[in-house]
Amino acid sequence: MSNDLFDFGERIDRYAVMGNPITHSKSPKIHSLFAKQTSQAVEYTAIQVDMGGFSQAVGNFCASGGKGLNITVPFKEEAWQLVSERSQRAELAGAVNTIKFDRDQIFGDNTDGIGLVHDLKNNHNYELRDKIILLMGAGGAARGVIAPILEQHPSLLIIANRTPDKAVALAMHFSEFGTVQGCGYGQLNELQFDLVLNATAASLQGEVPDLPEELLADQAMCYDLMYGAKPTAFMAWAAVHGASQITDGLGMLVEQAAESFYIWRDVRPETSSVIEMLREVLNNE
Repeated sequence: MSNDLFDFGERIDRYAVMGNPITHSKSPKIHSLFAKQTSQAVEYTAIQVDMGGFSQAVGNFCASGGKGLNITVPFKEEAWQLVSERSQRAELAGAVNTIKFDRDQIFGDNTDGIGLVHDLKNNHNYELRDKIILLMGAGGAARGVIAPILEQHPSLLIIANRTPDKAVALAMHFSEFGTVQGCGYGQLNELQFDLVLNATAASLQGEVPDLPEELLADQAMCYDLMYGAKPTAFMAWAAVHGASQITDGLGMLVEQAAESFYIWRDVRPETSSVIEMLREVLNNE
């Protein structure tokens, strides 16, 4: 990012994303666009962290004057343990993807779920209230989005997983926030859903769970939290089975980044133009 954007004599604040691997990350591009758009004096880089070296890498970044971090796989759970203070959504998710250094405090948040909700509501004009929703997967990606989904008051959220016990345990963990149940994929017969969310990475490998043919209600939406240059296997399944809206998680990626930017800078960037630009970049890869 060109420093000539900032001619006000202010110090440029440093942020970064940490993960392993990290070369594929779109976060530096996203945050550079946010900084330019909002005239914020921000520099944002990607840092590959060796396994076993996460805590030291965070400490070094903070000691060198860094203001905040995004955390991606496989360090989100370790980040949760490392921070000294957590938001409620990070507490529930058991994972941290956003760190803010504030004097002696290391504050951790999780913006994944609110990123998903913002993408659905603001970019796809989709309301979750009173909907019957299926969430596929019971890993970290699923865990991070459950509470924000339930805060939108769907009539029912079902979590399905290849290991049913994991889905049941996850549903129990979040039961105080709404009507949520866990089960295996084999128990989805006779049910129809308004919204199906894929929080597994399986479709990037060309796999889709064994789903009932009549899974989708009329005007159903299918949403894959993963994204790529081409439609995922789950998106292809959705097209064959008559979904009225089909999308991937690129918008969620940008929206969760916007929430991080807001936590750090107290400025909320505009996201639709950034999503559009990233989609163009993806399509040309």
